Amino acid sequence: MTLRIFNWLNKKYPQNILIKNPLIGTLFFLVFCIFFTIIYKPLQVKESRFFNFELTMAIYFIIAAFPLFGIVKLLKRVRYFSDPADWTIRKEILSILISLLGVGITVYFSGFILEPPAERWNLHTFFNSLITAFLIGIVPFLFFTLINYRYLFVTDIIKFYNPGINSFSPEKPEELVRIGSQLKKEELEFYPSQFIYAESDGNYIVFHLNIDNQIKKRIIRNSISNIEQQVSAIPFIFRSHRAFIVNVKKVISQKGNTIGYKLKLSGIDTEIPVSRQKARDFDQVMKQYE
Repeated sequence: MTLRIFNWLNKKYPQNILIKNPLIGTLFFLVFCIFFTIIYKPLQVKESRFFNFELTMAIYFIIAAFPLFGIVKLLKRVRYFSDPADWTIRKEILSILISLLGVGITVYFSGFILEPPAERWNLHTFFNSLITAFLIGIVPFLFFTLINYRYLFVTDIIKFYNPGINSFSPEKPEELVRIGSQLKKEELEFYPSQFIYAESDGNYIVFHLNIDNQIKKRIIRNSISNIEQQVSAIPFIFRSHRAFIVNVKKVISQKGNTIGYKLKLSGIDTEIPVSRQKARDFDQVMKQYE
């Protein structure tokens, strides 16, 4: 039973849109919660001492929206939550709980402005704020999570599907990439989706690969130009600098301008440069995978 739960929690799952797009997600959360509480008045929520019920609810959730946006943005910078392509049910649940915890704490301290402070400084009110924020805030999160639930069955559908002549054919599996070395007996193999970036280090190339959700380094004797030729058939692997080759699908942020960029890649703390000469070509490649 425990093993089944563990396997279920680690199943691949599409990322919740409220997490995937922090700005749109926060705005949707804000509008939904305001209208939901005004229309249904759940959990006996009441107006404040200064404003009517509708304005009180609007103020509470507007205040809560700012830390929610910040929490989601911060989560996306944490290595564990940074890669939407490696999203699981476990990460979905944890990210929602952390976000709603932040909302609940914000609602509690906001009450010191809207309510008599003397009546709030106790554990009962604190936990009541957390529970209220959770039970209201979970609704928009849960809505998008349940919409994505159907994707859990996609793997099984493909596994048992037997395409005919005129039938739809599922996407082809990845082909293994084999990298040759200047040393005859040395060879490196990986799948394109495992590749994060490669860096020149003297007469060697250091590959950074994501293997079983762990970042692994593999070193091979060769030149960066030769490696560029060997991976040239893979459109999303791009030489960004005289010493670097990157997987543009792993880019989670970039800063800079046409003089050059610094890239943040999924699962990697090192910033990868894009040279001025490569900036325009990089922009063209990135547009295909945004």
